[in-house]
Amino acid sequence: MSTGDPVRDLGLYLAHVGINAKSLEEAEGIASTFDALMGLPASRTPVSVLSGTFVETMAGNGRGEHGHLGFHVDSIPDAEAWFSERGVEIDESSRRLRPDGTTHLIYLKPEVGGFAIHLTEDE
Repeated sequence: MSTGDPVRDLGLYLAHVGINAKSLEEAEGIASTFDALMGLPASRTPVSVLSGTFVETMAGNGRGEHGHLGFHVDSIPDAEAWFSERGVEIDESSRRLRPDGTTHLIYLKPEVGGFAIHLTEDE
């Protein structure tokens, strides 16, 4: 039963902040700065450089005018239903699937303050 509280209903919490960089070199420089400032080790993915688990710097610009906010949810299907009940649209073109066909990441259609918002579910 939905309480209307996304933290309780969905296990919602801010997983990371995404920063848009123009290139891989710029993304690596940003990640190096976070490592020097806060000791957040950099690790590369195919599309970004992570600083610990807190910051994802996109190589070659990502979604959102300023970047994105990645929110964890316990269940993408439950989150989709929860947001749909509130009239929030999902960007189907952003759906990322695991090999078993389940969704592990999806963006909401609205941007907020120039930030795209995505939901992610741990495996």
